[in-house]
Amino acid sequence: MVAVEGTDLKVTGIDFLKSQNTRQHHTDGYNIKGLVVRRGQPFQVQVSLSRELKAGDKLALRFGIGENPTKIRGTLMSLKPERDQNVSGWKISMLKRAGKECLLSVTSSPNAPVGKYQLNVKTGTNTYKPEDGVIYLLFNPWCEDDAVFLDNEAQRKEYVLNDTGYIYVGSAYSIYDRPWNYGQFEEFVLDACMYLLDKSKLSLTNRRDPAYVSRAMSALVNFNDDSGVLVGNWSGNYSSGTSPMDWIGSVTILQQYYKTKKPVRYGQCWVFAGVLTTVMRCLGVPTRCVSTFNAAHDTEENLRVDVYLNEAGEKLNSMSLDSVWNFHVWNDAWMKRTDLPDGFDGWQAIDSTPQEQSQGAFQCGPCPLKAVREGDVYLPYDGKFVYAEVNADRVFWIVKKVNGKDKYIKVGSQTQDIGLNISTKAVGQNKREDITSQYKYPEGSKEERKSMERAYSFIRPIAGPRSSYAFGPQANRMASKPVTLRETVTKSGVQIEITNTEALHPGNPLELAITVKTSTPGTWTIDLVGSCQLQYYTGKVQANLGTIKQTIKLEGNAEMQIPLKIAPDMYMKTLASVEDEVLILVTAIAEVKETNDKLTKETSMRFEYPPITIQMPETAKLNNDFTCAFIFKNKLNVTLENCKLMVEGLGIFKMTTFDQGDIMPGRIMKSEIICTPTRLGEKKMVAKLISNQIKGISTEKAITITE
Repeated sequence: MVAVEGTDLKVTGIDFLKSQNTRQHHTDGYNIKGLVVRRGQPFQVQVSLSRELKAGDKLALRFGIGENPTKIRGTLMSLKPERDQNVSGWKISMLKRAGKECLLSVTSSPNAPVGKYQLNVKTGTNTYKPEDGVIYLLFNPWCEDDAVFLDNEAQRKEYVLNDTGYIYVGSAYSIYDRPWNYGQFEEFVLDACMYLLDKSKLSLTNRRDPAYVSRAMSALVNFNDDSGVLVGNWSGNYSSGTSPMDWIGSVTILQQYYKTKKPVRYGQCWVFAGVLTTVMRCLGVPTRCVSTFNAAHDTEENLRVDVYLNEAGEKLNSMSLDSVWNFHVWNDAWMKRTDLPDGFDGWQAIDSTPQEQSQGAFQCGPCPLKAVREGDVYLPYDGKFVYAEVNADRVFWIVKKVNGKDKYIKVGSQTQDIGLNISTKAVGQNKREDITSQYKYPEGSKEERKSMERAYSFIRPIAGPRSSYAFGPQANRMASKPVTLRETVTKSGVQIEITNTEALHPGNPLELAITVKTSTPGTWTIDLVGSCQLQYYTGKVQANLGTIKQTIKLEGNAEMQIPLKIAPDMYMKTLASVEDEVLILVTAIAEVKETNDKLTKETSMRFEYPPITIQMPETAKLNNDFTCAFIFKNKLNVTLENCKLMVEGLGIFKMTTFDQGDIMPGRIMKSEIICTPTRLGEKKMVAKLISNQIKGISTEKAITITE
């Protein structure tokens, strides 16, 4: 019997029911043509046919991922609704048939590979390929069977859906926030992430697992090894690119990378962490930026960082292989670790700043926070490195010339000085949350000592000092038993405090003071040396500003304050010549003559700047213009040269730069922008002012957009 012409079943159209699906999948923010859904959760499609569906008709929805999808490799799922079929964890069912329309429900497997799927529909011998047949499948923190499931709505809102936030920088005792626009929903950002997934060369099996995906992304956000997103540069010269201080978010970086397919210049740790947060949130993995103050960069994995000082107490750059960064920013991503023994699920540290190679590439993590806390540093990945970043001891050495040779004299050690105030943005609030206790037990507690001993059993420490010159006989390795350095408590009870006595405004003298206290009866003669230097946040010294040397006598329980004053012309030239923000480093060494006790202390402080204010209404209507003004008054005693104002408002206007020229003392700068909101909800304006003298005064303000 010959089939009558025109009775062949054909598909005439598909409606991806985008607005309803994306609302249910929390993907309605993505600014993209295709349908974006999360795995393990049903979505609906409406198929229009050339005629009504009859018994015996064949209809199959085919989802393919990768170059040439096949059923054998599990990269092509062919789902037949009449059987309510279940293929490798994917399900399909017919919800409704009305005339020539079929409403189908599809649920992907909760551990399907994330990425871009092509959908086509096969009816008998005909295949229908819809115009926008691309479906983006993401990780799903709302789905209990997904490895990234997070059972807390407020946390999901913060760590997956929030497209703005703060990154904490500064130094341990003067922490401040830098607003950062993650912008995971902006145009081309999801496409850039899909491009990175393809570039990662991860097998489709490994694309199911957030541990593999986060490790691959930590490698791809830096350009080392694989021409990834960002080139790191800490040289102070950024003329062939954008200074790391000039970024206010990830959007411009990822858009430029996706457009040119070439690494973007330049990043430093908070830029790498900001971009990695964007990539991971965009793919659906709950992620946060984490800042650690006094982060150890321990090149030898011996849990010790050696600091070398000259006789004036000035830190010597050239000798230290190890370094202590004033702050370092990395990320935590939330997931089940199916590759590890039980008990290591939850937050995992990942780091895309290129510091050390791991398995032959610049990547770091995921390393369970629990493994860091318990000292289980043998677990994958990079446990020893992360452990040392937050737990190393700091040992100070003075280098003296004796008969033309360098002699190293130990002047103190600090065991509770590394990995302080570990910080992230609080859930649902614009404030800092201290998460140190998630990384380590309280200093000096029984648990902390146990964890330290456990970590030491996997790490071999070294005895004497070591520097690039100190690979002589004294650098031989000791037997691996824990060397626990405790803070030096001196017989005389000497203590040192370093403070500033006036606000640290650029253009004013730096008024600092070193306070020496004794708490034990007796007469004490103390030789004090103090130095003031400018340093990068990586601990590298940029300029020596001045030193003091004084011998003081204290009786019993007493204290004395020694001022250290630096004139503006000692440091203003340096401020204008570097493109980074610098901190003020003060180091003091006290030597008690009677007991030969030595004590050392260092503190870094940051300059204080006048604020930028943002003027705009508290609410505005969708698609209705409003004016936003940015105002800055130069309250400093110096002219700020070459001022640039960068502003961005996600869902309102693209990143814009205003050149402001020079702003004299007392002058007020005002810039206005006409804004047209395109998305509902709370939106944030971020503004940043940069000049030769000061880098990065930033602020942000929220506005609510209503219908």
